[in-house]
Amino acid sequence: AAGMFLRLLSDIQWRAAHPKWRRMTGSQRSTSTTAEPHPLSLPAQAQVVICGGGIMGTSVAYHLSKMGFKDIVLLEQGRLAAGTTRFCAGIVSTARPVSIELKMAHYSNKLYQQLEQETGVQTGYMKTGSISLAQTQDRLISLKRIASSLNVMGIPCEIISPKKVSQLHPLINIHDLVGAMYVPEDALVSSANVSLALATAASRNGVQIHERTSVSHVTIQKGRVTGVETDRGRIQCEYFVNCAGQWAYELGHSGEEPVHIPVHACEHFYLLTHPLQEPLSNSLPTIVDPDGRIYIRNWQGGILSGGFEKNPKPLFTEGRNQLEIQNLQEDWDHFGPLLSALLRRMPGLEALQIMQLVNCPESFTPDMRCIMGESPTARGYFVLAGMNSAGISYGGGAGKYLAEWIVNGYPSENVWPLDLKRFGTLQSSRTFLRHRVMEVMPLMYDLKVPRWDFQTGRQLRTSPLYDRLDAQGARWMEKHGFERVKYFVPPGSDLLDLDHSKTFYKPDWFDIVGAEVKCCKEAVCVIDMSSFTKFEISSTGDQALENLQYLFSNDLDVPVGHVVHTGMLNEKGGYENDCSIARLSKRSFFMISPTDQQVHCWAWLKNRLPDDSNLVLEDVTWKYTALNLIGPRAVDVLSELSYAPMTAEHFPSLFCKEMSVGYANGIRVMSITHTGEPGFVLYIPIEYALHVYNEVMNMGQKYGIRNAGYYALRSLRIEKFFAFWGQDLDAFTTPMECGREFQVKLDKGMEFLGQDVLLEQKQNGVYKRFTMFILEDHDTDMDLWPWWGEPIFRNGRYVGKTTSSAYSYTLERHVCLGFVHHFDEQTGEELVVTTDFINQGEYEIDIAGQRFQAKAKLYPFSSLFAQRRRKDDVELSGYQRE
Repeated sequence: AAGMFLRLLSDIQWRAAHPKWRRMTGSQRSTSTTAEPHPLSLPAQAQVVICGGGIMGTSVAYHLSKMGFKDIVLLEQGRLAAGTTRFCAGIVSTARPVSIELKMAHYSNKLYQQLEQETGVQTGYMKTGSISLAQTQDRLISLKRIASSLNVMGIPCEIISPKKVSQLHPLINIHDLVGAMYVPEDALVSSANVSLALATAASRNGVQIHERTSVSHVTIQKGRVTGVETDRGRIQCEYFVNCAGQWAYELGHSGEEPVHIPVHACEHFYLLTHPLQEPLSNSLPTIVDPDGRIYIRNWQGGILSGGFEKNPKPLFTEGRNQLEIQNLQEDWDHFGPLLSALLRRMPGLEALQIMQLVNCPESFTPDMRCIMGESPTARGYFVLAGMNSAGISYGGGAGKYLAEWIVNGYPSENVWPLDLKRFGTLQSSRTFLRHRVMEVMPLMYDLKVPRWDFQTGRQLRTSPLYDRLDAQGARWMEKHGFERVKYFVPPGSDLLDLDHSKTFYKPDWFDIVGAEVKCCKEAVCVIDMSSFTKFEISSTGDQALENLQYLFSNDLDVPVGHVVHTGMLNEKGGYENDCSIARLSKRSFFMISPTDQQVHCWAWLKNRLPDDSNLVLEDVTWKYTALNLIGPRAVDVLSELSYAPMTAEHFPSLFCKEMSVGYANGIRVMSITHTGEPGFVLYIPIEYALHVYNEVMNMGQKYGIRNAGYYALRSLRIEKFFAFWGQDLDAFTTPMECGREFQVKLDKGMEFLGQDVLLEQKQNGVYKRFTMFILEDHDTDMDLWPWWGEPIFRNGRYVGKTTSSAYSYTLERHVCLGFVHHFDEQTGEELVVTTDFINQGEYEIDIAGQRFQAKAKLYPFSSLFAQRRRKDDVELSGYQRE
């Protein structure tokens, strides 16, 4: 029976039942013989070649063919669905903390539900529901946050008592539970049969499927895919899609120009049992017990149970390849803790006969999110891989988004959290990946409170000041591989407590960050912001200005020395990047972007700037250390160090000048702090970094200078209503929707990317507005904190979600930023959001199911209120526009 299970997904019996598919793909087999079919030769050319016949490859083929692409070839080195897909546990779960993953899983569930009817292939789809158990209050809070997101998306979901768990699944031991989350529409499928059903539908739509065909490498010329070399010949193509699962990394590195795809396999174990004496009902809900690190589903009257152990076993670090994944070795000692957890949760299984312990590889990524999108170095090379053991849940939605990306040039949702370009080459070291996936796999079920950090693969990219700051009590987080300071622990604090504080409530660093914020407002603070992406664009003539004027929405033809805040928009008017650009000379520009823009922004510009030797784009991120001097005394510190007047008359806002600081020359000083507070950013050639830092700290002593970190920066920028790219702004947000019309050159008669959409929005209005919310009845000490992703309600109806939040030490309230939509009450259609609509509503923010009243604002607070006031004295409605 075990062998039957592992073969049930094989295409042998499936092909026997589908002679029509066999004819369409050219697999001709005589009815009187079982000899290998003679496959048709490969086509000489195709529009799209997909490598990988698992759930991802077949889903991409299915969706591309549905969207009208005809000339598609799918290549599989073994047999269809014979890789990780064959061993998948078949649980379709929508309970995901990341919004885009939730949407992918929801779409997949709806797709699989109708797939059998569409194709005639049995998929084993069974709507059983799922129950996620909570053994602790913190786990229950995390489930309540997910439940809030599911409910506003219209996905039925409820938080239930342990007693209700027992009613839904009588075999579950509930003595240690504090609650659970029930999602009644979650389902089970036979994952390989789903894959084969998708292949059937794709084949009927004209997709050619060739098994036992290995891709050796992809040919790339002038930065664009031109063809695919296989063991059966070459296929010329425009697009290549790498859906090779755990082999995606090797395939990406097989060509002369490598495509870095950071995935690494780990062994994944699950148990199969014989049927119980009284066989389990097919409709029993799937159980997820994250605190016990296990999942349990019914399987043919018995159970299938696996989990994510604390000590995973990485596989194939050296890159050994297998055509189809043979069953790896059983390891009962390794599975022991998960088996114990299973028997604690279902004590009635003690006498059950175990059929088999299945061991199969699953591929994981460095941040637990899957990888999709176009390569930053090769146009037309797309990737869909690294599903972190959720391939069947994401398969339908991920295939749909990738197909849209290929056909339309962009997907229908913001997929930046999953975009391949969020990684650089540094995440593709095999040592880094091996160590990181050993941390990632247990994290799948670990409790993740806001602002947790990975522990492996750290201290990879550091500022020259790292050791100096570390010695002063810096606590670090990592962004795009770069170490950045969260805050500084003052001498004498309990360091151990701070490093291990995990909470959904008021964090231990609250007072520390408060002191840093106070110093930024009253004296001067230094924040090391070296991680920001820094590019220089220069030309021999006017080429740089002409091209940048088209690619950026604000007017860059400003006097030398001026700094322009601008968006880099796409055709839909959405932010691909939000940056500051200083004009260094008539023909050169210095561009500052967020840390995680390094790969994405480079690729975006490279693909759109002409191939002109007189136009140079250079990444100078590593050349400069950036020190942000924030506060009213920053001007005094810099004046004394440079012997130059730094007051507003001599050094106006948004100005850039090369200066000497201490003994060091060539320091680019900009009057901008990214927080709305007064101050300067110093871009220092790295060899001078330590000298300048020491000089600044020494000179600043008499002005009360201190170090600060990014948590203080966040509090400052959010209370000033500053939107940050990647958190608040994305490729689906336009300047008109976030109050930045003044950063757009609509009235200057200059053409720029995204202009048509912005003109239309200016005339007809916008369908969402970036809004600031101040929580009114929220107790900072006792209530759950908002972080991001909380549903916003207006007059009791859902209107959007928060995108970021922070405690404002000035207002002594929590401030949330987010987008408000206007949905028609009858039809659900999106309507224009007016200023009156925002101002006339009563708002609530939902934090883990509890709603808090909030005051909505479309403008930041007047600096009149920058001084600390008692809560009782502050009448929020009295604030003026700044």
